[in-house]
Amino acid sequence: MPRAKNKVAAHQRKKKYFKLAKGYWGARSKVWTSVKYHVEKGLQYAYRDRRAKKRTFRALWIVRINAAARLNGTTYSRLMHGLKVSNITMNRKILADLAMNHPEVFATIAKKVAA
Repeated sequence: MPRAKNKVAAHQRKKKYFKLAKGYWGARSKVWTSVKYHVEKGLQYAYRDRRAKKRTFRALWIVRINAAARLNGTTYSRLMHGLKVSNITMNRKILADLAMNHPEVFATIAKKVAA
């Protein structure tokens, strides 16, 4: 009885990894054991960094809001507290965008919150 090797499925599985390794340098895109390791490691980094990206953007938005708030005579924490007290629901992404691109609108929000 001949030995079944499952060649088609195994080839498709390898092909998927080699496609993901396209653009890697040297053996990382040519040698199966190396390809498998580096593709899996790359996917781990991608998974981790999709979450880290959210943290870094939030930190950037907070820095920008704080800088704009200080230009308008308040601090980040006072501004955010004032927004909460005056029932203005605006996320940090929008506030940071206003602070960067529309400082006059941000100034009116800061004045309204301070009052």
